[in-house]
Amino acid sequence: MNKVTSTTAEAVASIPDGARVMIGGFGGSGAPIELIHALIDRFRATGSPKNLTVINNNAGNGSIGIAAMIKAGMVAKMVCSFPRSSNAEAFNEKYLAGEIELELVPQGTLAERIRAAGAGIPAFYTPSSYGTELAEGKPTEEFDGKMYVRERWLKADVALIKGQKGDPMGNLTYRLAGRNFNPLMAMAADRTVAQVAELGKPGSIDPEQVITPGIFVDTVVEVPEPQQEEVLVRTGVVY
Repeated sequence: MNKVTSTTAEAVASIPDGARVMIGGFGGSGAPIELIHALIDRFRATGSPKNLTVINNNAGNGSIGIAAMIKAGMVAKMVCSFPRSSNAEAFNEKYLAGEIELELVPQGTLAERIRAAGAGIPAFYTPSSYGTELAEGKPTEEFDGKMYVRERWLKADVALIKGQKGDPMGNLTYRLAGRNFNPLMAMAADRTVAQVAELGKPGSIDPEQVITPGIFVDTVVEVPEPQQEEVLVRTGVVY
């Protein structure tokens, strides 16, 4: 069961128009920049995929990664916690012009909605957002004298994630904080595409070190020297 593909272009080639795409990362940590840029290259060459719903912790920074996707006009909706992070001009401009939709989700709720989807839990209750605009229209219930808001699971058609080590069967490890949303998203999507810095042979990863088992990964591509979002933004790179 060899899940390895040779290029990032091949890895993202089948993502359709209108797809719900989860993209891993917490800021730049664990962000699959090369997969995102391969998707942008495809859009520039073919006009597809477009009208995407992107699920991420934020709405992109600078002029690379998710911000470049938004600027290119690929994204119809963002589902995130921090749309107004630093250097978020691409999202701000599109949002103020009415060209992109926003679903704002508290960060813990975002993580739990994704985790719930991977665990097959359709809904759960949280006190976060109760009494605010974010809770309008959502069912609420009292537990032990405290009010809670019912939230639904959050699924995706495709997850683009970044690991540190991988093998041909799709088993993955992560580097430090790069773990963040990536393992949760791998479980919550119908199809998961992972870029890894090191691709070894089957059995090269100690089973006790595997964070994402290969059953949750469909495609693996090796990117030996992955770019870091913060460095690209700091040096003014425009993709």
